[in-house]
Amino acid sequence: MIDKKNISKESFDIIICGGGPSGSMAAIAAAREGSNVLLIEQYAFLGGTLTAMGVGPMMTFHNNVGEQVVKGYPDELIERLKTKGASPGHIEDVITYCSTITPFDSEALKIELEDMVTEAGGTILYHTMLVDVVVEDGKVKSIIAANKNGLVEYRADFFIDSTGDGDLAKMAGLTFKSGRDTDGLMQPLTMNLKVANVDREKVKKYARKYPERCLFDYGKEEGLRRLETAPRISLKGYIPELKEARKRGEVSVPREFVLLFETGTLGVFILNMSRIQGLDGTDPYELSQAEMIGRKQCVEIFNFLKNYCEGFENCVRMDTSAQVGVRETRRIDGHYTITEEDIISASIPEDTIALGGYPIDIHSPDKVETNSVFFKKGTVYGVPLRSLVPKGISNLLINGRCIDATHEALAAIRVTPQLMAVGQGAGTVAHLCVNQNKSPLDIDIKELRLKLQEKGALIDVPKRFFMFSEDFGKDEVLDDQNQFIFSESNSEEDK
Repeated sequence: MIDKKNISKESFDIIICGGGPSGSMAAIAAAREGSNVLLIEQYAFLGGTLTAMGVGPMMTFHNNVGEQVVKGYPDELIERLKTKGASPGHIEDVITYCSTITPFDSEALKIELEDMVTEAGGTILYHTMLVDVVVEDGKVKSIIAANKNGLVEYRADFFIDSTGDGDLAKMAGLTFKSGRDTDGLMQPLTMNLKVANVDREKVKKYARKYPERCLFDYGKEEGLRRLETAPRISLKGYIPELKEARKRGEVSVPREFVLLFETGTLGVFILNMSRIQGLDGTDPYELSQAEMIGRKQCVEIFNFLKNYCEGFENCVRMDTSAQVGVRETRRIDGHYTITEEDIISASIPEDTIALGGYPIDIHSPDKVETNSVFFKKGTVYGVPLRSLVPKGISNLLINGRCIDATHEALAAIRVTPQLMAVGQGAGTVAHLCVNQNKSPLDIDIKELRLKLQEKGALIDVPKRFFMFSEDFGKDEVLDDQNQFIFSESNSEEDK
């Protein structure tokens, strides 16, 4: 234990650890309600996966028929970016994996999140790392963090763990699950690569000429239609080129296709292609190993693009992400575990604080494949407050991808628009708890939901979303009219 005799102390109403998309939204929500909020972040900027890990675009604010299911403060962020020319807004996904995607400029995003937090009255503290958690009588009394002032004790009435890995909850002694039930393996890590000077018209010409070398999840005709109308390109392509390069040993990445997304800037693309399997993002040695593997994979990917991919002949490497991307680590044990069946059946619990429509998207932990579960048209599911409330601590919420869900359910919930909506809910709950001196499970759910709706959040959907056919089942597939697809496995067996 740390000797706290000479540690300086600071106090707030609410402390949020982790300034990623969900943590930032939690800070904005709580501060706008009037709470004195401290947002602690280990890096020198906000945005987490969208900035530090280089993830883009945001997927998705809509369900599979294009109906918006995430609004509120996350959508306000996009509108603010649009006014500054830093995002084209919600646009059609050419790949057709989602109905829409949302490209953005990552540097502008950092500033916009900062402005939203500080305008609300919140305090941001960068270059600060969580070191220890002090728990007394079933409550978090304080946290110990390290920064330029040394070790500092930060006290608050309420805490939100937005670390992504459940670090605060783990240090508080709470229990958690990780990975698949069968073997504990987690989804792979990814080092995203950003390149510029891509001949985007040549990329489009390639997709038109060789649609069989690309993968359009909801059908070739729809994908090619969107290719002509979407203001930014997204593509799963260059499939035979990659397969041959892997056979020759030029690319070692266990990937089936080149996955590329054009950013807020025309001709600048993010390559979400690296895949680092079998490592644990919460183990410092394995995380360090993943960083090194990811950088080497990105060298292979860049060379492959320049040598074999039409449109990338003259591309310029901009950067890899500041940190390797992490899809899955700890899932803290809460008062309700969201299941795959909850997602597929479009469950909207009474204590829902956020909606989602993204499909189940599992990057295989040990194979060269991506397994997806697509839903009945119009499906929307809810994230219940109980899944954010950990067992054993009464003044703590879990926020972001470490909420209580199964491996399969998390694969749908984990994307940033939905987790930003969860963050708005978490920050609002925290304010109510502090203001009313209650625990999260004791607050009035109706009051909470009304407050969220007043701030533009979507937490209810019409009954029509629940109208499933009686023969709805796992064997159904996409028909010729692109009416419905339930499950898909994009795989490549190594020769």
